[in-house]
Amino acid sequence: MEAVILILGLLFVAFMALGVYVSVKVIGAAKRGVDRTITQARRTVEETTLRAKSYGQVGVAGELAQLRLSLRTSMRATQEALQAGVAEDASLSESLGLFQRLSVHGQELDDELKRLEREPDRATVASLLPGLKQRTERITHSAESLRWAARDRARQFADDDLAALNTQIDVEAGALRHWTVEEPSPGADADADASGRGGDRARGPQAGEEGPEALTARDPRAQTGYPWQKAVRPETTN
Repeated sequence: MEAVILILGLLFVAFMALGVYVSVKVIGAAKRGVDRTITQARRTVEETTLRAKSYGQVGVAGELAQLRLSLRTSMRATQEALQAGVAEDASLSESLGLFQRLSVHGQELDDELKRLEREPDRATVASLLPGLKQRTERITHSAESLRWAARDRARQFADDDLAALNTQIDVEAGALRHWTVEEPSPGADADADASGRGGDRARGPQAGEEGPEALTARDPRAQTGYPWQKAVRPETTN
């Protein structure tokens, strides 16, 4: 009895631990989903604000917003392209690692541009703009190089696969069209047999064959019409 109670207690504890583990996992997944949604919403609002500033403001503020918008758009597009491609092509993992290192420099530049947007000394910020533009162009150029290289690689794989598929389809189509081989028709066989029999009759008896008996006729009772008929036995006299 004590063993049964002990087993039931252990099962209860195991089920409780499993329930806690599942609850923690569910709560963690829900929290990550909420955080992801909040991050995406914040990113959308911030990029919409930057787009409005780049088109609605002139001077240093508009140029800073344009730099940030260009940097964020290029980096996000490259990240999405590499993450989508690495699932099908494992060789892109090294490219993704390089992009992560590039993202560190991009994040630092974005934070610096964001701080300069609140800088009241516009003259100093204007003097820094050429260097900031150069850094932005270098980072975006590297990101675009990785992105287009990954797309070109995926396109080349698709072209090679399509070429191989076209070759297989051409071979299969050629195999399906082999009905053009002429086969002898039953009528042609009958004509050939008839012509063969007619030729035999025209040639007449060959060497070793018996010709027609001109003087003595055969006994009609002993003559059979078909091979399966029995011959008539000749009458005998006592």
